[in-house]
Amino acid sequence: MNIDNVYANLKKQLKDELPFVIYRKANTHEIDVFLQEDDELYEYKNDAVSGFVFAPFNTLEKTVLIPMEKSTCYNVVISSRINIDKNKNVVKYDSIFESGAKENHIQLVKQGIDAINAKHFKKVVLSRKEEVVCENNDALEIYKRLVINYPKAFVYCWYHPKVGLWLGATPETLLHIKENHFYTMALAGTQPFLGEIDVEWGNKEVKEQKMVTDFILDELTPVSKTIESSNAYTYQAGTLLHLRTDIKVVLEEENFDVSKVIQIVHPTPAVCGLPKNEAKSFILDYEGYDRKYYTGFLGELNISKNGKIESNLFVNLRCMELESDKAILYIGGGITKDSDPEKEWEETVKKTETMKKVLF
Repeated sequence: MNIDNVYANLKKQLKDELPFVIYRKANTHEIDVFLQEDDELYEYKNDAVSGFVFAPFNTLEKTVLIPMEKSTCYNVVISSRINIDKNKNVVKYDSIFESGAKENHIQLVKQGIDAINAKHFKKVVLSRKEEVVCENNDALEIYKRLVINYPKAFVYCWYHPKVGLWLGATPETLLHIKENHFYTMALAGTQPFLGEIDVEWGNKEVKEQKMVTDFILDELTPVSKTIESSNAYTYQAGTLLHLRTDIKVVLEEENFDVSKVIQIVHPTPAVCGLPKNEAKSFILDYEGYDRKYYTGFLGELNISKNGKIESNLFVNLRCMELESDKAILYIGGGITKDSDPEKEWEETVKKTETMKKVLF
């Protein structure tokens, strides 16, 4: 099957209001597709299943599964050149800032800093959403643009008629699991990419990234036979730079429960805060909106590859929820005692440019 046939099948799936996901992993020229054959909302409850999972930030809410056994699946090699319709979505747009959006976010950040100074937690990740008017949205054309613009990201388009339509280009791996080996990363700190990757990082970003790394190492050490971590290094994700540490783990148990490992690492300090439970409570109490699947996770669960079972899960960052006449962008940033509320607002504005670049 060629890629044109795949897109034709996806359009039919959308028209018939049937769930699907199409995705491309970082640094590859392969696209994978799951076309669910019914419109049931399946829930991921245990490890006795395989398919594609889509999980919310709030772990008390349902994680949706597109089961492999209920789907038609494709893997297609694509060329480095993708044909896109340059006339689609190229329109003047308007961001629908809620009244006082900037002031509200700055006030939220100040509340977060006050809570940190009061020793409630060390770090909290605070976010907002921004609605952008863009008529006649074509999700598959936007997906193609994401593929072209973000070769180093996990790029996806996910749809379920009972949930919605989401797209994203995330730079962050939650877990890559192969037998009892798994890999994860600590990603924190942000600055714009200005053509140079050898950059200086401020004390705030270095401390924030170390906090994330230390938390992951501390949480995973008790269940690990061996654990290794790289030095922090600068990592480019589209128009932004981040500090990243790679972590490699060999687990004690040969037959371990993937869901238990997910519980340890999700939500990560990079999207929630530290300590996790206190930061998460603050987010749910003070952010003032539902993150839904932003800062949740998504990806392959228990897929057989070359005779071995693998799971590849990613943190849902740089994402949008798409409706017929608008896109809802979700953006946030890590807050520590050294944060500047005005600069934190500016960082969220820069992050919206990542998605607007492919919309318009």
